[in-house]
Amino acid sequence: MSGQRRKSHDGKPARKPIQRLLIANRSEIACRIIRTARDMGIETVAVYSEPDRPAAHVSLADQAVALGGDSPATSYLSIERVIDAARKSGADAVHPGYGFLAENSGFAAACSAAGLTFVGPAPGAIDAMGDKIRARELARDCKLPLVPAAELTGDAKPDAKAASALGYPVLVKAAAGGGGRGMRIVETADALEDAVAAARREAASAFGDDRVFLEKYLSEPHHIEIQIFGDGNGGVVHLGERECSVQRRHQTIIEEAPSPMVGPALRDRMGEAAIRLAGSMDYAGAGTVEFIVDGSGDFYFLEMNTRLQVEHAVTEMITSTDLVRWQLEVASGSGLPIGVGHTPAGSGHAIECRIYAEDPSAGFLPTAGRVERVEHPAGPGIRVDSALYDGFDVPLEYDPMLAKIVAWAPDRAQAIERMRGALRETAILGVGTNVAFLLDILADPSFRDGTFTTTTVGERYADWRPDPSGLSIAAAAAAILCAAAVPPGGDRAARGTAASITDPWQTLAGWRHGRRAEPAERGDEE
Repeated sequence: MSGQRRKSHDGKPARKPIQRLLIANRSEIACRIIRTARDMGIETVAVYSEPDRPAAHVSLADQAVALGGDSPATSYLSIERVIDAARKSGADAVHPGYGFLAENSGFAAACSAAGLTFVGPAPGAIDAMGDKIRARELARDCKLPLVPAAELTGDAKPDAKAASALGYPVLVKAAAGGGGRGMRIVETADALEDAVAAARREAASAFGDDRVFLEKYLSEPHHIEIQIFGDGNGGVVHLGERECSVQRRHQTIIEEAPSPMVGPALRDRMGEAAIRLAGSMDYAGAGTVEFIVDGSGDFYFLEMNTRLQVEHAVTEMITSTDLVRWQLEVASGSGLPIGVGHTPAGSGHAIECRIYAEDPSAGFLPTAGRVERVEHPAGPGIRVDSALYDGFDVPLEYDPMLAKIVAWAPDRAQAIERMRGALRETAILGVGTNVAFLLDILADPSFRDGTFTTTTVGERYADWRPDPSGLSIAAAAAAILCAAAVPPGGDRAARGTAASITDPWQTLAGWRHGRRAEPAERGDEE
């Protein structure tokens, strides 16, 4: 781990400590930011859409402002409504969290124009890294190694020629994309035209920008990202890497730090490359420079995310830091909390599992419904970031992630076992989840020996089905508690309890631990 720093640029406006922070996000990340702000003596403001009126982050903040609307476009993605909420609440700063407007340069600029401190990088940095084609050009200028790529013209013959020159398989990627949206793997020339058209449609829907380009698809790749932090004046440090190769639909579901396949030399090389890129744009705040590492150990620049990552918790666990506190301190003008040569050394090993309301046996389709009972794990080295509570209604309008469970231990083997124990203690009843699937991944020999790649889930788990005997003790206990909450024939509305249950194994949608029960098992006619 290393860092660089140079003197502040003259003429930059002085910043002042944040007094009241609006969190332009929802669910677990909003709760996580609120808690750190509260520790720092900063007042917090939550915003919410109509479906989120009863959400946990709304009651956790010091005050809450309704955005209105029942969809992302009319609520959390509405710059005008979020800025108006900041004015109404008297907030002097805005934290975007991740997703929604977190990497929207127009939003960052609108915050500045409204006299609000934007907790993140400058609009120029967001723009530069948000456009994947431009980001590649800047990375090339900073001498970062790049995956071979080609532009797409929209004309079938030149596009086919470009793909052939790269060599199949190729990857169609959205120029303004991220999170796997607007991305297609193309194995043969016959499939190229349809894949490009589908990627364009998805990119236009997700980002309002249908530009796509081609990249050479690397076989058996590892997805490694470097956590960087900048002071906005050219000073940048990195806090090591995270392994993000366990992915479904190009989105990570298990992260860990450090990576089991990255040694000190490779870590230093990737860290120095990440610092060069961030330092070239006077980057401010938290960011992540992502790389693909091939089977020979060569690494290539993939993209840079100009925000806090979902998986930031594993870095916090091994470095004993609070990256949200760092964000707020840098945004207030305090500079980096550490100097050159004082980047926190990593200690131990941390693994994070994302808990989703989805059905892994049906292509990871989202599930929805009421969380009748939730039991989170506990114990040494266990951290849970969650906004769940008994009776919470999981909406279909938003990302289906319900919670994140992180396990820390002195070494990787112990961290795996702690995570397995934590997942077995986890009970989220009423909606189907991916808990059983995550347990199977943790038991996979290729995960245990660190050779699991970004393609493994698709190659080995396409036909995955849960083991119905894998019911945890926690789930069984929660089932009994929930069943006992209302006697047979009881009135849910009158009692305000979980449900009228005679046999919970037959009447609730999610009692099978870690998965959604089949219709026949629930007694449904559908």
